[in-house]
Amino acid sequence: MAGTYNICLDIGGTKVLGAIFDSKNKITYRLKKKTKADGDDSQNIEKVIISVVEEMINESGLKRDQIHAISAGAPGVVNSETGIVLFSPNLPWRNYDIRTPIEKKFGVPFYIGNDVNVGVLGEYKYGAGRGYKNIVGLFVGTGMGGGLILNGKLFTGNEFKAAEYGHMILDPEGPLCGCGQRGCLEAFSSKKGMTAYIRQQVGRGRKSMMEDQLVNEVFKSKSLKKALEAEDAVAMEAVDRACHYLAVGTGNLINTISPDLVVYGGGVIEAVGQIFLDKILAEVDRYCMPSIRSTVDLKIAELGDDSNLYGALAMIEGDKKKAK
Repeated sequence: MAGTYNICLDIGGTKVLGAIFDSKNKITYRLKKKTKADGDDSQNIEKVIISVVEEMINESGLKRDQIHAISAGAPGVVNSETGIVLFSPNLPWRNYDIRTPIEKKFGVPFYIGNDVNVGVLGEYKYGAGRGYKNIVGLFVGTGMGGGLILNGKLFTGNEFKAAEYGHMILDPEGPLCGCGQRGCLEAFSSKKGMTAYIRQQVGRGRKSMMEDQLVNEVFKSKSLKKALEAEDAVAMEAVDRACHYLAVGTGNLINTISPDLVVYGGGVIEAVGQIFLDKILAEVDRYCMPSIRSTVDLKIAELGDDSNLYGALAMIEGDKKKAK
C-alpha cells in the first residue's frame, strides 16, 4: 500500500540513526551511519542524512512511493514549523534550512525538532509517559537536555528555546558550565559534570577505575556502570553528587510546573537509571512542597535509544491528526 511507511531519524554530532516504521508503528528496518561534524561543512551532515534515507529505502526493499514522511530529532534550537536549525552545538548548522533539500530529494514531508524535545514527545506518546498530560523530561547524557509536555502538547516556548533545564543555576559559585555560567545542573549531573569531578579527584592523587576513561572528553556510560558495580569510591561520589543536584533540580521543577510525571532518559539513565532514580527518590521530597509532590510520579524512560525515533514518529502522527 502506497505511503504507509515512515522514516525516522536521530541526528547527532557523531552519527545518524535511522528506522523505518510500518503502518502499525513497528520498526521494520534500522541503520546507523557515522558523521563527521567538524569544520563548517553544513552540507556534509545533509549528505549523510540523504544517504541514510536512500540506503534504508533500497536495503529494505521499499519503493519511494511507499514512504509517507520523513522526520528527525537534532541537537540545538530548531524551528519545527519552518524546518530551520537556528543553532546546533554539535553540528555546523546556523540558520540552516534542512527541510527544503530533504523534501526536494524525496518528495515527501519532512519534520524536525530538538532531539530531547522529540525524545520526551516519544516517551509521552509511546513510552513511560503514556496516560499522562503534563510531563517534565530530563535527559542525562554528555550534557543535560530537557523537554516539556503541557496539557498533552509539546511546549517549546518563545522561538523554540524552552526546557533548557540543564542550565538551571543551582549554585552561582559552583563549577563552570559549557554555557559560560557557573553551577548549572549540567555542570553537576551530566557526563561532562561527572567527568570533571572524577578528573579533579584523580588529579588529587586518588585512584579510580574511571581514570583510564578520561582520555576522551567524557566517559562511556557502560564504564560508569562497571565502576559502580565494583563500588569504585570516586565514581560513587560523582554519582551521589549528580543525583543530589538532580533531586534539587527536580524539586524546583515540581514546584514550578506541578507535572503529572517527571521522566528521566538519556545514555546515563539507560546504563544506570535505577541507581539514579533510587537516589533521586531518596532526596527529592526535601526540595518540593508535599502537596505538589503527592501528585507527581518519577519514572525512567522506557524507550532508551529509540525515544527520539518514536518522538519523530509522533511528530508525523500529530500532523496527520491536524490534517483530518
